[in-house]
Amino acid sequence: MRPQEPSRVIARILSDKIYYARAGSTTERPERTAVGKYIHFVSFLINSPINHTVLSWADPQDNRLQAMGDMKLWQELGRTLERGRFDAIFFADTPGVFDRYKDRLDESLRYGVCWPTHDPVPLLGIIGAATEHLGLTATVSTGAHHPYALVRSLSTLDYLTSGRVGWNIVTGHLRGEHRAFGLPQLEHDQRYERGEEYMEVCYQLWDSVADGAIIADKVSGQFADPDKIRIVDHAGEYFRCNTPSPTWPSPQRRPVLFQAGSSGRGQRFAMKHAEVVFAIQPNLASMQKFMTEFRATAAEIGSARVPGVTFGIQPIIGGTEEEAKAKLNGLIERMPPEASIARLSGSMGIDFSGMELDQPLAEMQTQGSQGLMKAFSRAEGERLTLRDVAIRWGLAVGMPQVIGSPEQVADQIETMWHETGCHGFNITPHVMPSSVEDFVDQVVPILQKRGVYRTEYEGRTFRENLEVA
Repeated sequence: MRPQEPSRVIARILSDKIYYARAGSTTERPERTAVGKYIHFVSFLINSPINHTVLSWADPQDNRLQAMGDMKLWQELGRTLERGRFDAIFFADTPGVFDRYKDRLDESLRYGVCWPTHDPVPLLGIIGAATEHLGLTATVSTGAHHPYALVRSLSTLDYLTSGRVGWNIVTGHLRGEHRAFGLPQLEHDQRYERGEEYMEVCYQLWDSVADGAIIADKVSGQFADPDKIRIVDHAGEYFRCNTPSPTWPSPQRRPVLFQAGSSGRGQRFAMKHAEVVFAIQPNLASMQKFMTEFRATAAEIGSARVPGVTFGIQPIIGGTEEEAKAKLNGLIERMPPEASIARLSGSMGIDFSGMELDQPLAEMQTQGSQGLMKAFSRAEGERLTLRDVAIRWGLAVGMPQVIGSPEQVADQIETMWHETGCHGFNITPHVMPSSVEDFVDQVVPILQKRGVYRTEYEGRTFRENLEVA
């Protein structure tokens, strides 16, 4: 894959029309249709050498390699996000190495593309100990973990943090994960069928301890009322479980549930289980289309509620628009093309090594992430090439860049919020921790002054602050 002139690449990224607001714009803002009075922000990270930008660890200012072995740096990051009144820190996870490109691991290992892949769950407790309000969310795959083990782990943290934990439910599409755990690789829809039974067991465990079951009377010596504790007795196609819940219920009783399925089957799963759906769409038009289809799916299946939707974005902030574009230019110049395609191949479940880079990326059937494949094989009615998509994937797994001065970035975020009716945004940084600090210190105050972003936390639990209760 030959590198292209950065200015041409940037022009093509900006042509996707996510970047159109300007500082000082007097354009009248449209009426908003989303639930909730404020924009909601979640910091979108990975416990690996990169968050989502390929080779970001090589930036002289980036501290991710140090942070992977330093709890204090994660705690500092948590305090920064809490100062910015973020709803949560949210860890994506890839519990196996990307291995589709050329049917090998070489490029992922050579360039540190989400390898090593450290467990994000221990970080929830570490960051929770240094914060008071920040939600703590981790992606945990249903593929390798029994429901009892997941409930025990996350609900322990939820109880310790007084109800601040969330779980991003994924059904496990990466081949590397299946190879790492020695699991059979199920077809796309079968993964969701297994996921339905998984959730059934989790709900039974979460609901097995009734209110008032824990007495803990030191005088009488009675700890619990057995009549208020139910034994879960489940024997299904995929799972067996015979036990009560292993943990005390937290103030929110169960973690906040996130889900990122964007295929038709994934959306139906999300409607049933998720309180917040995280979506990746390449531009504003695609976000609007997603919201329209999402609401139509809810109406079609008669969903009693429609989960909030948060879209992934990558702010790139400069003192001026040109300075921000120069930062984007630097990110693109540093990315090894093969590393970007290796990550794309792993996510999509397709080996792109034999495909012509400058031919349109036709929609293909894949057992990987079908919704993402459809979203990024087309944009604005124009077929993208493999080269186009690989660049976007290398920058932020297809999340659009929001580029400009702090005022311009605030304009764009507010406009996307109004025009899509979404709940908020999952924000992925590039260079750590400066891109997080720049957003918190420069963009957040602008949105607070406009009255579209909270100035204080108002709830006790993560669910209450997220406004999904």
